[in-house]
Amino acid sequence: MQPRNMSMSGVVDLAAVKAAGEAKAKAEQARAEAARTGGAGAVAPAALVIDVDEAGFERDVLQRSAEVPVVIDFWAEWCEPCKQLGPLLERLAVEYNGRFLLAKVDVDANQMLMQQFGIQGIPAVFAVVAGQALPLFQGAAPEAQIRETLDQLIQVGEERFGLTGIVVDPDAGAPGAAPAEVPAGPYDAVLEAAASALDANDFGGAVQAYKNVLADDPGNPEAKLGLAQAELLGRVQSLDPQAVRKEAADHPGDVNAQLAAADLDLVGGHVEDAFGRLVEAVRRTAGDDRNTARLRLLELFEVIGPEDPRVTAARTALARVLF
Repeated sequence: MQPRNMSMSGVVDLAAVKAAGEAKAKAEQARAEAARTGGAGAVAPAALVIDVDEAGFERDVLQRSAEVPVVIDFWAEWCEPCKQLGPLLERLAVEYNGRFLLAKVDVDANQMLMQQFGIQGIPAVFAVVAGQALPLFQGAAPEAQIRETLDQLIQVGEERFGLTGIVVDPDAGAPGAAPAEVPAGPYDAVLEAAASALDANDFGGAVQAYKNVLADDPGNPEAKLGLAQAELLGRVQSLDPQAVRKEAADHPGDVNAQLAAADLDLVGGHVEDAFGRLVEAVRRTAGDDRNTARLRLLELFEVIGPEDPRVTAARTALARVLF
């Protein structure tokens, strides 16, 4: 069986992605910080390759795809090309060190999944990014082509959705392995001052203090969260909620009006409303306006936190309107 065209250009127009360098750097910093602090939730290299069945598909693939691209290898014991491709994908999963997760699906035991993905022959390889399934290739393929496809997939995950991957600890799960020590950071005083400024509604001072920390330690999680909160509160402090909501209702295609209303939604505790409003703004718009709405949505994800199920659901919704 000959491999299909492995280019992802028909799935995502990478040339149209704005602020790609910034988003990619941000993802790199997040991974570096997780590794520096001992890798909360770090997994052993062996956990980068998992067997998936129909019962665990939502948990092991769809939910995990909100934090890392999941590559699905559909295979069967009787398939000779599968015996060549499978070990190669497993080796690459370990080599890419958490940039993607490899899920292996035995089609003989999971006929429903095979039908849902519309698979006509195996091996067949798909990916799921933020809940959205993407066909990668079918049949055996040269390693160089597979690497190129994986690189594009990872780039899409980072630039479109800020997916940082999962942290790998070579010693995770090893007998007698001691927990990694978290080094004390040198920014306690600055972070405390920033928090005090935030409590005093000095949002400008808090923003500057958090930026000072991030200038030296770009991956500092406390400073990143604090900065996102301070910028959000600074944006809404002078808004007239009634006027903002009327403007957003009267002009659904006005991106700036939707951004302001989404900020108010989030500050008011209406998280799903804020996310839904911006996903809809992305759907309605194009070009710079669309990218502006997308980036604001990613900023609001930072305020709530990547583990929150509302963020996971919104990432999936965002994927549906982008692809």
